[in-house]
Amino acid sequence: MVIAVNAIFFQDEKREGYGHYAWEIVSRLILTHPEHAFVLLFDKPFNHSFIIAPNVSAMLIKPAAKHVPGFLYWYNIAAAKAVKRIGAAVWLQPYGFCSLLSNIPQVLIIHDLAYKHFPKDNTKWNQWYYERFTPKFLKKATRIITVSQFSQKDILTQFPTLQKSIQVIPGAARKGFAPLPWEEKEAVKKKFTDEQEYFLFTGGISPRKNLLHLLKAFSLFKKWHKSNMKLVIAGRLAWHYETFLEKLKTYKYKNDIVLTGYLPETDLQALVAGAYAMIYTSNWEGFGLPIVEAMQSGVPVITSHTSSMPEVGGKAACYANPTDPADIAAQMQLLYKSEIERSKRIQEGFEQAAKYSWDTSASLCYAEIMAAIDV
Repeated sequence: MVIAVNAIFFQDEKREGYGHYAWEIVSRLILTHPEHAFVLLFDKPFNHSFIIAPNVSAMLIKPAAKHVPGFLYWYNIAAAKAVKRIGAAVWLQPYGFCSLLSNIPQVLIIHDLAYKHFPKDNTKWNQWYYERFTPKFLKKATRIITVSQFSQKDILTQFPTLQKSIQVIPGAARKGFAPLPWEEKEAVKKKFTDEQEYFLFTGGISPRKNLLHLLKAFSLFKKWHKSNMKLVIAGRLAWHYETFLEKLKTYKYKNDIVLTGYLPETDLQALVAGAYAMIYTSNWEGFGLPIVEAMQSGVPVITSHTSSMPEVGGKAACYANPTDPADIAAQMQLLYKSEIERSKRIQEGFEQAAKYSWDTSASLCYAEIMAAIDV
C-alpha cells in the first residue's frame, strides 16, 4: 500500500513545532511498517536524510506553497495529481490544510483554531484563507486528528454541525531533551549568558507568543530582586516581530536579554536543560511542545492558564494569566525564592512528561490511517 505524506514542513535546517510533530510520527510509521511504501511530498528542495528506510521515497512538487494562491494550486492541482499518479491509498495531511479536489482519502491533522481567537496575528490573506477553507477542510477530510483535548473541544464548539469524530493524538518530548550534569550546565551558561542563570523562552518570535508581556514581567522580576538573571529568547524571527524588536531598543534591561536566533537541535537541547526555568506564556497553543521538552530536561515550567497549556502541564507547571505581566513575574519570583518549590516542580515535571510518548502517538495515527482506507 502506498501512503502519501505532505512533507512541506520537514525542513532539515529549521524544523519547528508542526514539523517536529509530523516527522516524529511519520518516521516511526516508516520504520514500524515496512510493508507499506511511504512517499514524502515536498514543495522545496529537500535533504535526502529523510530517506531513512527502503520503503520511503520523496517527490519534489513545484511551485512552492508560499502564499494563498500557492496553497490552492499545490494542494488542489500539483500535489493532487502526483498523489493520484503514484496510486496512493491514503494521503496524510499534518498541517491543517488538505486538498478539496483529490478523491484520495485524507487524514487531516489540525493543531488548533488560533485564527478564530487571534485573527489579528495573521496577514489579511492568510486569515481569509483560514476562515474560508478550514470548514471545507474539516468536511473533506476522511479522518481528523488534533493534538489535545482542548483543541478537540474547540473544533467541535466552533463547528457544531461537524458530524465526525476527532481523535486526540498528543505530541511528546524528543529523546535529546534530557537533564545535564552540573559541569555541562555551567558550560551552557558560559556560552550563552556570561555564566549567569537564565529564564528561557523557546519558539518563533510572533505576537501569539506574547513576548511583550514577558518583557514586562521580566522587568518586574528584575525590579524586585536586582539579580543577574538573564532572559534568553531562542527562536527565529517568525512574523509581525517588528514591534518586539523596536521595544528592545529602549528596554531598560536590554543587556540582560539574549536573542539566540534559530538554534541547531543539540544547542537548543543544551540551552533548555541549562535553564533556571522555562517561561512559555503564549497566548494560545494547540499543545505546546516546549512545555514537555523542558519538563523532560529537568527544568520547571511557567506557562499560561489558557487553551491547552494546563492540560499539557498538569499539576507540574506554574500557571499565569498571559495578559498580566505581574502574574507572570509572581511565578518567576515563586521559583526564584523557593528552591523547595522549584525542586518539587522539577520532579513533578518528569512524571508529567513521561505521560507523553511518540511511539504511542504514532500507533494511534496508524490506526486513523487504516480507518480512513476502510471508509
